[in-house]
Amino acid sequence: MTRFDDATAVKRREDGRYQVELDGGFSFGEALNGGYLMATLLRAAVDASPHTHPVATSANFLRLAQPGPAEVWVESRKTGRTAATARVSLVQGGHPIVDATVTTGTLASDADPVWSGEPPQLPPVDQCLTFDSGKGDRGFADRVDMRFDPAVMGWLDGRPSGRLEQAAHFRLHEDQTPDAFVLALAVDALPPVVLNLGSYGWAPTVELTWHMRAEPAPGWLSVHASGRLVSDGWFDEETEVWDSTGRLVAQSRQIARVGRGKAGVSTDR
Repeated sequence: MTRFDDATAVKRREDGRYQVELDGGFSFGEALNGGYLMATLLRAAVDASPHTHPVATSANFLRLAQPGPAEVWVESRKTGRTAATARVSLVQGGHPIVDATVTTGTLASDADPVWSGEPPQLPPVDQCLTFDSGKGDRGFADRVDMRFDPAVMGWLDGRPSGRLEQAAHFRLHEDQTPDAFVLALAVDALPPVVLNLGSYGWAPTVELTWHMRAEPAPGWLSVHASGRLVSDGWFDEETEVWDSTGRLVAQSRQIARVGRGKAGVSTDR
């Protein structure tokens, strides 16, 4: 097992109840990454379902999760021949941390798209930027390997582009073929798009909905995010994830709060 597999593992205790051990290595400062929390929830949702893939997930982030013991509660709402729906909650210290509605199905690995858009283009991996600093354990940043499109990274040098966008090549640092749970991580892995408006600081996700569209092929994922509106302290972010063959494998949309930090302050989600 990879560290990610181990960090998202769930242990069934009784019908609909799972024990988990949340790994602080997937955190930014004091906040565990939302995609990591969703991946943990989805392990339990899939285990409790007759279907293989989490095709639709809508998650509300209620409180900060802490590293350490927690539970996942799975309550079936409907089980059908092609899809099953459940309410899934991450609970810690007696409080709900994340509430989600998860629909599972089974995607055909050999299905050909009837129609598909074209993936946005990224520069080659060796022409993209990294955040490598070589200084200690940086949590989430050391669990994933992300290579960022230089065109959308001006905010690093105090020159934000003024456009709501982020883009990067993505994979785990460990050698692991991407799967549904890695996709859950990928849709919430990019720095917030509002950094390119000069809005620095923690930008907490309030609600995120994502769809798994296909099983990803081995290799790098290409992750692209954009937004449409920043207003009254809120912003939206839409993300697409494409696999190494140029196939759309995941889509998401979230609503989040605008960070209130200054340049040079943590950009963690």
